[in-house]
Amino acid sequence: MQQGVGGWGPPGQHPAAPPHPPIPPAQGWPVAPVPEATGHIPLPPPAPAPAQPAGPGTGAATLAVLLIGPAGAGKTTVARHWASTRQVATAHISLDDVREWVCAGFADPQAGWNDHSEAQYRLARRTCGFAARNFLANGISCILDDAVFPDRPVVGLGGWKRHVGPALLPVVLLPGLEIVLERNAARSGNRRLSDEEVARIHGRMAGWYGSGLPIIDNSHLDVESTSRALDEALARAIAAPPGW
Repeated sequence: MQQGVGGWGPPGQHPAAPPHPPIPPAQGWPVAPVPEATGHIPLPPPAPAPAQPAGPGTGAATLAVLLIGPAGAGKTTVARHWASTRQVATAHISLDDVREWVCAGFADPQAGWNDHSEAQYRLARRTCGFAARNFLANGISCILDDAVFPDRPVVGLGGWKRHVGPALLPVVLLPGLEIVLERNAARSGNRRLSDEEVARIHGRMAGWYGSGLPIIDNSHLDVESTSRALDEALARAIAAPPGW
């Protein structure tokens, strides 16, 4: 009868190799820690925040905020300012910045909306939502900004709430068209869109009127004043009954 290799086992089978003893770490090199599950990561206690004057606002509340508006509304600038001037730790997560993590093969907004750009948008939104949940799990507030259309639910507000959580607070930043066009003209690179595209986006954003969401017209407000108006709108939203 034909034997297996080496004369052991059924025909065609190899004997199992004996287990190797674990290799000890090299001297002088630390042993790599076992990676922990994604989610809550223990952080050191934050340094005490400087005293702030009393007044209306969100105070020390841990929030997840979505700042909505057309291109040129000032979303990114206002979101960053609001995040950097709060009393408590707050992160700013910019969807456009995350989208631009893709280098080769980036779906340029100037080329228009297609299946390729929608796929990258969805990926960026999931990535932003993942980051926001991790910040919130560690007691860090976050504000995201995006041009969410009221008439396009496939990439709309519901998607953001699924990724971040139902407690997400949306606020719309909607200055006048002439202001948006002026600000867009000052942009450069792929952040600058054609006047026709800016006007089209701005017109679609008007659908947020009557939605029940807070809307801030920052046509004649500077960044600090807009940030303050945002904080006051969020404070009213926190105090409002559930389902606003």
